[in-house]
Amino acid sequence: MSRPGKHAVHFSDVFRIRPVVLANYGAFDVALLNDLPLFVDPFLLYDSLNPEYRKLHDEIIDYLVFLKERAQFGELDEINIRRWLLFKEVHQNWLGFCTTGNRGTGLGMDFARSLAKNLNGPFRNFGDETLTKSSHIEKLGLLGGVGRDHLSDFVTNLIKRYLLEFTQGFASKHLGANQVASFAVDKVRFDYEQRRWLGGTYTLPKLADDYVLLTPEDILTRDESWINQRDMLGQFSRLRLSLPNDVLRRNVEEHFQRQIGKRAKEKEKRLAALRTITEFPELMDHYIALKEDQAPAAHVASGKKVAETYHQFVEAVRDLADKHLVPGHFYDHGDSYEESMNRVRFLKRVIEDKDGYRAFWGKNGKPIQRESDLHIMFKLVWFRSPFDANAEVNNGRGPVDFKVSKGSADSCLVEFKLASNSQLKKNLANQVAIYEKANETRRSIKVILYFTIAEHRKVMKMLKDLKLEGSSDIVLIDASKAKPSASKAGPPAARP
Repeated sequence: MSRPGKHAVHFSDVFRIRPVVLANYGAFDVALLNDLPLFVDPFLLYDSLNPEYRKLHDEIIDYLVFLKERAQFGELDEINIRRWLLFKEVHQNWLGFCTTGNRGTGLGMDFARSLAKNLNGPFRNFGDETLTKSSHIEKLGLLGGVGRDHLSDFVTNLIKRYLLEFTQGFASKHLGANQVASFAVDKVRFDYEQRRWLGGTYTLPKLADDYVLLTPEDILTRDESWINQRDMLGQFSRLRLSLPNDVLRRNVEEHFQRQIGKRAKEKEKRLAALRTITEFPELMDHYIALKEDQAPAAHVASGKKVAETYHQFVEAVRDLADKHLVPGHFYDHGDSYEESMNRVRFLKRVIEDKDGYRAFWGKNGKPIQRESDLHIMFKLVWFRSPFDANAEVNNGRGPVDFKVSKGSADSCLVEFKLASNSQLKKNLANQVAIYEKANETRRSIKVILYFTIAEHRKVMKMLKDLKLEGSSDIVLIDASKAKPSASKAGPPAARP
């Protein structure tokens, strides 16, 4: 049994399992506090030595071919779209693109209708491709309309039965009777004869009133799947010049060149490329064939991304929580602003004075690039508080990082930014003031994390230009590896 930390954050902590046991089983040690930015890459199922993974990929393709055929026969009406294409988000795996908590938007009717339409349009040859070794579900996201988060949710739903069995197998070997429960789960197997999804019952790890799903580490990646639109557009020049058919190559080139001028910006060229690929969808198959030929690199790239994520969100977070976030540090006093500022200052001290900065640097020697990563750290300090700290609150003018409140009359907003954010100055000038009005709060706190002296100087100049120098509502946090005295410069009020 593992020693429970001061804060039970990860699966191994909560269920008192040694991390090595999870690793040996092949499961990723998820954080049961917040979704981690990982997702299943179906290409890793396709190009796998594991026959179970290859079978999963075949089952995904079979289901999509079934949907395509139904679309071409005019059977994808609203009723069948709801039956066959409407899925809930599988939030129990604690993975995905939700920056706070583990509840994303899920797969709504917009996704379902868009996919149904495209299967009878630009993807009408799905399952019948001749240029590629296999069909790939990622193809459905190459033209837009089906975002990577929705595609990720869709894939997870289509392999949910495997994840349930994978987790049940672990639970039966390593968890006690008081740690599991029986759960009825819907939509785990599709019956092609009855043309409907069937449910099942599984014995799974229990967390409050819900279950937890484990995911094999070797099918996960971060940021983008191996086959993705960004990469396809980045390789558009290579694609159009290497087309073997002379007529197709000339038509593609003419279509693209007609859309751009000599001074076209990169964004304009990418949009022109996307329109050209939409007009000549066989370009997608040439791109996918190229990615199939580069398959070994997919495993290397995803392995590095998963290892980096494990370091940042498992090892570093566990170290931060166990060593520095001590229960009893806070007292119940003050309003929401004072409570929020106390916890921001505490996080600042941990990062600057107690080596907490290590959580924001990867093993590759580079700092984090995502403000959402900082949100996870901030959530850790909200223990033993009578205040409600809601993340990603959206009250009509866009989401704000955190709204801290105790009752309707007392609330405060906390906004996090990296100093490297290109929109930082604009945000400082406008954004939080707009949020304050929308959320009807009295005060807000702006927290800025910087990694170098140059970034600190840049922020201080912004504050001076905006006449915010010395503002008690702005907190700068030094997450640099080395902290020379120059990085401590700045008005005390700006660095509480």
